Amino acid sequence: MPAAGLTVKDHDVDPPHYDGPSIAEVVSVTSGLTGRGGILDPDGAMEHLAAWKGQIDRLAANTKTMSDRLQQLRVTESVDSGLGDVTVDHTGALVDLRLSHRIQRIPPEAVARSIMSAIQKARRTLADRARDIIAETVGTESVAARAIAARVEQQLRGGTNLDDDPYRR
Repeated sequence: MPAAGLTVKDHDVDPPHYDGPSIAEVVSVTSGLTGRGGILDPDGAMEHLAAWKGQIDRLAANTKTMSDRLQQLRVTESVDSGLGDVTVDHTGALVDLRLSHRIQRIPPEAVARSIMSAIQKARRTLADRARDIIAETVGTESVAARAIAARVEQQLRGGTNLDDDPYRR
């Protein structure tokens, strides 16, 4: 019932959204606390701890796999007009630059712009590959995975646009 003197029409506001568990879910969980196999039952508590430890072990293994795969990342991109190739490592740092004899026929400023453009393209490709590795190894649902992905985006793309973040939903 609206407060005295106020009508619902005066306050065009949607009711708050609740994302918590349903009453049935709460009853289901709490009824399992004390029954056979519940967490207050010694055997049930051990089962819950073993399952929790298994989840932690899987997360640790997946995180190690992610880290190893990210450390191995390297991307090579061609410089426009066949001027050469650039290679960046997992941090986005230039680790190799191969130039062709064609650079001798192009103004140095144009060569520099083409090289810088190729480095930026390599970093964007690297960010995409890193995002794929993160999704494949640790997933996209956890806060930690989103934080890692955001950090990679920040480092390789020079910033993030949260509206374009595929993990933020």
